Amino acid sequence: MHIHYSSRFRKQYKKLPKKISEKTLERIRIFVYNEFHPTLDNHSLHGTYAGCRSINITGDLRLIYEKYSDGSLNFIAIGAHSQLFR
Repeated sequence: MHIHYSSRFRKQYKKLPKKISEKTLERIRIFVYNEFHPTLDNHSLHGTYAGCRSINITGDLRLIYEKYSDGSLNFIAIGAHSQLFR
């Protein structure tokens, strides 16, 4: 599984507190092992992010990604639900 990190994702990730960035890495590890693990609440999106999916990092923090037919991923954005879905 090849993962690409968009510049938007990188900028948002750098702004996360250390504890949250560590939690994010933990969730990404779970995701790589099993992208539909129940703790991730992996679900499809509509509207602005139609064709993308979202996983939960914490109660309010979401990671939005897009999966391509070759199995590669693009992590698009990470942030609070209210920031991502205005």
